[in-house]
Amino acid sequence: MRYGTANFGIAGVDWQEKVNWDRLRNYRLERAREMMKKAGLGAMLVMYDENVRYITGTLTPGWNRLKPGLRYALLCGDAAPVLFEQGDIGMQVERHAPWIPPENIRYSYAWIKGAAGGASKQQVTKFTNAIKEEMARFGVAGEKLGVDFVDINMMNHFAEEGIEWADGMSPMMEARAVKSQDEQECARIVGAIGDAAHWECMKFLKPGITENQVTAHIMKFLYDIPGMEDVEDVIVSSGPNTWPNWRNFGDRIIQPGDIVFMDLAALTWNGYKSCYYRTYCVGREPTQEMKDVYAEALDWLQSSMEAVKVGATTRDIALKWPSAKETWGYEEEDQAAANLWGHGLGLAQYDPPVISRIWSLDHPIEIQEGMVFALETQHGIPFKFGVRIEEMQIVHADETEVITNFPVNQITVVDPMPH
Repeated sequence: MRYGTANFGIAGVDWQEKVNWDRLRNYRLERAREMMKKAGLGAMLVMYDENVRYITGTLTPGWNRLKPGLRYALLCGDAAPVLFEQGDIGMQVERHAPWIPPENIRYSYAWIKGAAGGASKQQVTKFTNAIKEEMARFGVAGEKLGVDFVDINMMNHFAEEGIEWADGMSPMMEARAVKSQDEQECARIVGAIGDAAHWECMKFLKPGITENQVTAHIMKFLYDIPGMEDVEDVIVSSGPNTWPNWRNFGDRIIQPGDIVFMDLAALTWNGYKSCYYRTYCVGREPTQEMKDVYAEALDWLQSSMEAVKVGATTRDIALKWPSAKETWGYEEEDQAAANLWGHGLGLAQYDPPVISRIWSLDHPIEIQEGMVFALETQHGIPFKFGVRIEEMQIVHADETEVITNFPVNQITVVDPMPH
């Protein structure tokens, strides 16, 4: 295991290649195509933002997210992807994304998850006809269509039209699980930005400010960075909010001696996401009890990180964590969901693998070279204090590379009272 840093800066220049965006886009497209064919699909219809981005290299704006069907993409056989963009925005896409043939940019047919009411059937009919047109154009008419999203309108009309549809999300998950060299460099840059954000948090934290003031300050800090297209959440939890970890922020006033943790979940730089917790003690040194709890969580984290290697499985990692019963007295692992956790990072915050004692013990997944994922652990005393820590890493053939470099071996003390 080694600690890695970003190799390059974030601005394009003529004398350094840095991230090769053409190579990155081509890798993603061809990997999606490979997994589509492996799954026996003639075409793949993707409606989730991360999958549209993966295949087409186009951005889904914030207002458009979590609304499958406003924009979507279709990949047929060996052809270039077809992008169905909302309304006349496609005219802008032609200008901004010249790697998509102009004839492959169309307007979409949406029913907005049924919000169109009685018009939904009309819209899904037009939607289906357009998909069939493109499949015929590229010689895959009648072949199995993979979909990453489906609703009752699609299911009913696909049945009426005799379209054989199948799981398209699993092939996309398999594709996204392994990152190219350029995606790995994006992850390093995300880690470096996360390091900077935690350093800024350390400088800003002090007794008397509120959780949401910290969140607002860090969001402003992040949005000032070129390439930052979205900050999904900045979790700031203090005092009794830290255990159980409510994974949120409010207007609680931070007091001297409070434990505070901050999670960058998820800053999004050029599509690539973070998840990055650190724990702070504000205004004075942590108590011995706090130090002991932190040491236990840190041991769980480091033990699980040491289990990561090519050919190991998610079971090997999850076995390094104690059970929910022995740790917190819970009857089921599901009650401790995400307390001891691992998850892939890429264009989505949850790429494969997702690691938990809930499922990894009985349904292990093999760790592959090129995976990028976070491991995170937490512990605490109910409504008193809790700690949480997290590291992001890249899996290489012969080692793992940790790409989060803010100090982790002890609780970070900020703005201590003078002795």
